[in-house]
Amino acid sequence: MLALTRKAGERIVIDDNIVITIVDIKGENIRLAIEAPKEIKIYRGELYDAIVVENRQAAVPAKDGILDVLKDIKVRKP
Repeated sequence: MLALTRKAGERIVIDDNIVITIVDIKGENIRLAIEAPKEIKIYRGELYDAIVVENRQAAVPAKDGILDVLKDIKVRKP
């Protein structure tokens, strides 16, 4: 991890195509502007953590017996 000290208006450049600019500092809050290509996904940390948890829960195998119930469902063709 790289820890930097920056002032308002200063920038950090990552890999020639991501620019992070310190927009404002008020007390303990820092406002950032991030410029990056559209294909790069950017998430707030807490939102990213929630996505990871949901993806893990979705990947959990179905409980025993649930697939048997689904097999018995008959679909009517129009």
